[in-house]
Amino acid sequence: MILIPVKNLDSAKQRLASLLDQPTRTKLAHAMLFDVIEAISACPSRPEVSLVTSDPFAIELARGLSFQVIADTANRSETDAIEMATRFCEQHGIQGTLVIPADIPLVRASELEQILQAAPDEGSVLVPAADGRGTNAILRNPAGLFPLRFGNDSFKPHLEAARATNKPCLVLHLPGIALDIDNPSDLRQLAAAPGETRAQQLVRQWDLNELPAAANQ
Repeated sequence: MILIPVKNLDSAKQRLASLLDQPTRTKLAHAMLFDVIEAISACPSRPEVSLVTSDPFAIELARGLSFQVIADTANRSETDAIEMATRFCEQHGIQGTLVIPADIPLVRASELEQILQAAPDEGSVLVPAADGRGTNAILRNPAGLFPLRFGNDSFKPHLEAARATNKPCLVLHLPGIALDIDNPSDLRQLAAAPGETRAQQLVRQWDLNELPAAANQ
């Protein structure tokens, strides 16, 4: 099952608060979620898909595409949401999971296919963020093979945990999945990258050259 954790989008992307007001950040989060969902929908061999969320926009989007919703009533963190969703999968006999974040608007269906095709019968596939610190996609089979702990420096701990299982662990470097949007420099990369995703079209309407100096990191 593909799991997409989505926190409350009405308070999304707080790290961009120095640049964008909350309605604009929410609009960006909506566009990115659309892009991620669109790529997953175009993936020919995708398994079932569940959004792990309590956000009304995300729930409506999931239902419109006949995706499942695993209710995240706590809305605490991506880590807590995926831990809860993993237990749900185990209880319902779902063998493996692929966790995809909602803020990687350049993800392509072909990249998701690469992950699914590379997946071992038992083991894991990890896709690092562009900076090599975060983890932007994780496939685990079985679903609870090792615990996930998301954050700015999650990739190395995830890799160590995966290898400690003594099951195959593959690392794929996929440029579309690698770019997650957390700070103003990410917005510049998104705008400059080839493509016409919803998020790209939105960001290109903004004058990113007018960023305050403190927001350029």
